[in-house]
Amino acid sequence: MGDDVNDDRLTRWRLVLGGGEADGIGAGVGALQGADATRDQVLSELYDGPRRGGLGGSQPRVARWLGDIRTYFPSSVVQVMQSDAMDRLGLKQMLLEPEMMAAVHPDLDLVTTLISLTQVMDEQSRETARHVVRQVTDQLEARLRQATVQAVTGALDRSSRTSRPRPADIDWNRTIAANLKHYQPEYRTVIPERLVGYARRQSQVQREIILCIDQSGSMAESVVFASVFGAVLASLRSVRTRLVVFDTEVVDLTEDMADPVDILFGVQLGGGTDINRAVAYCQSQIERPAETVLILISDLYEGGVAEELLERSRSIVASGATMIALLALSDSGTPSFDADLAGQLTGLGVPSFSCTPDLFPDMMAAAIDRRDIGEWASNREIAVVGSTD
Repeated sequence: MGDDVNDDRLTRWRLVLGGGEADGIGAGVGALQGADATRDQVLSELYDGPRRGGLGGSQPRVARWLGDIRTYFPSSVVQVMQSDAMDRLGLKQMLLEPEMMAAVHPDLDLVTTLISLTQVMDEQSRETARHVVRQVTDQLEARLRQATVQAVTGALDRSSRTSRPRPADIDWNRTIAANLKHYQPEYRTVIPERLVGYARRQSQVQREIILCIDQSGSMAESVVFASVFGAVLASLRSVRTRLVVFDTEVVDLTEDMADPVDILFGVQLGGGTDINRAVAYCQSQIERPAETVLILISDLYEGGVAEELLERSRSIVASGATMIALLALSDSGTPSFDADLAGQLTGLGVPSFSCTPDLFPDMMAAAIDRRDIGEWASNREIAVVGSTD
């Protein structure tokens, strides 16, 4: 017992003093294993390097680092390290000096860093950060809105047509166009052999979409894109969209969906992950399974009970709902993910793959059309984890 206590004390001092010449206990980097080695790396990145005078595309790992500190240190220590990062990374100075902000090109890396540090920003810094984040989200929305609206409304239009409409639901323009070859000159009219119309809707909302987003540090870029898509989908009256973010806790941000900036300032990147708990909440929100599309955006590193997650996913699919696991929603490629869990989900009818933002609208249209999502991905040369195709 005494040796264990002594080893623990030496490890703590090693983490405090750092390595190299600062290591006064005779325990170099190689002496630290597992989580302790990761803690040492995280501390070194903040305290052993030179102070930096600003952030931008040159700092793509900052958001992941901010997630790591929440994973390996208690909340009281995390707050101190985040405050130190604001100073040592030059972020606070940048946010408070307009001339510095003018020299920085807002991009996704900067946005993910800003939203990771909102908890330790003062009010003035937070307002500047919101302005920067809005520049980026406005650019993304301009790029993605039209394709999303066209794809989703087109899919809803197709899914609502019927060849056996009630008299009041006949779409006469489409019916005439579909039957022009049956024009009868002697009667000077078209005798329709096929009626085209719209099914009488059971409710105003035809489809339910649930976006369930992992807040872990590696998913930062996906969180930004999902927030923009959430805002676009929320503007469509023909669908009802819910947005849920999670780490070990689950937060429903549906009320903030009109503005992606509000969504992003409501997330807390990094930390643990309980996917099962998040999916359980989403399952409780499904009222009409056959009309529901649940998109789980996660790297699938489950900190909760994986067996329960699989059983819950099986139940959602069996109910008639469409469930898809996106390992990434980003332009930068697929991050590290749990391939085993992804393959098991695919086997249950929950196709697991990465998707670029430009393909996301078409994927949503395919889901609304009730097409085979695995086949959709295969036709676009997207690898579905665990698929035999």
